Amino acid sequence: MSTIPLDYEALRLIWWLLLGILLIGFAIMGGRDMGVGALLPFAARTDDERRVLLNVVGPTWEGNQVWLVLGGGAIFAAFPPLYAVSFSGFYLAMIVILLALILRPVGFKFRGKITDKRWRDAWDWALFVGGAVPALIFGVAVGNVLLGAPFHLDGSMRAFYTGNFFQLLMPFALLCGLVSLAMIATQGAAVIAGRTEGVLAERARRIGMGTGLATIALFAIGGIWVGFLDGHVISSVTAPNAPINPLAKTVDLVRGGWLSNYTTYPWMLTAPALGFGGMALAVLSFWTRWRVPALLATSIGITGIIGSAGLSLYPFLLPSSTVPQAGLTLWDSSSSQMTLFIMLVATVIFLPLILAYTAWVFRVMRGTVSPQSITKNPNAY
Repeated sequence: MSTIPLDYEALRLIWWLLLGILLIGFAIMGGRDMGVGALLPFAARTDDERRVLLNVVGPTWEGNQVWLVLGGGAIFAAFPPLYAVSFSGFYLAMIVILLALILRPVGFKFRGKITDKRWRDAWDWALFVGGAVPALIFGVAVGNVLLGAPFHLDGSMRAFYTGNFFQLLMPFALLCGLVSLAMIATQGAAVIAGRTEGVLAERARRIGMGTGLATIALFAIGGIWVGFLDGHVISSVTAPNAPINPLAKTVDLVRGGWLSNYTTYPWMLTAPALGFGGMALAVLSFWTRWRVPALLATSIGITGIIGSAGLSLYPFLLPSSTVPQAGLTLWDSSSSQMTLFIMLVATVIFLPLILAYTAWVFRVMRGTVSPQSITKNPNAY
């Protein structure tokens, strides 16, 4: 262990930050596709307009899924107990998300096979489900993390989840789902407004102003609601370099405890400021018809909103609502020091390659998509 240049505490903190970056990356990049899908039946009225939207995201959506794979892989390798509890406890929710996501490639491929209007309308709504449902459920999942998941650990650190699917649909969790859906829809509106022209772009701007304002309002309501929730606060001495043992700590339930980090670490207020500021700038950009600033602003807003949830929970990854002491934190649910270091080396090598390739693809695919351009392209959807 002495040959590893970074101590255990630093590696755990780095991987907590990297996990947040990967999840934000998926929300921004995958949110482009989910947002356009969620707006497909509303922003586009004719078959040509809907084909334009499909070809806005069609060439890049598969690459954007890399961020979801990386996020899931990071949870599996860096925080195995978190993976075990969340992916087994939220199993039905995960299945719903996967089934909805499967509709997207199927919809892209099958929609244009038959020219019948009913056939294409059916696949358009399937693409809507593939965009809106994952966005909603991902937000519901975050809400349930803030509420705490119903699980406990036995003496051998085996996890037992005691909840069910319908317990996930609590009012606060549904509010978080609406925040997620609204911000992803705003991201989709920014993509449409920036990559199309004419009446389609104008319609997207109007929708974007509405969803952007809804995101701000719902995010504010969620922040107020969090102040009345019982937050989990570690009252025992934390040993960041200690071996894994979630049951070794003492956890107290404190009303409004999830907001205590903003008092302890005032710099964390940057996250909600980015959330509100980014979405407000996006609304302004839609109103003034700025194309690039709108997409940049929505991405900043998404970063701030997700960052606010993560920083509020710090150092928790998944609190337990039944046995608070069993809640998983980045200090007591990570892989070994050697595993984290080897993964970090691989990340330092491959993540820049992924970023460079993504930037190159979007540069190649840049420009406005119109009915005329897709008519000239025999490979268009």
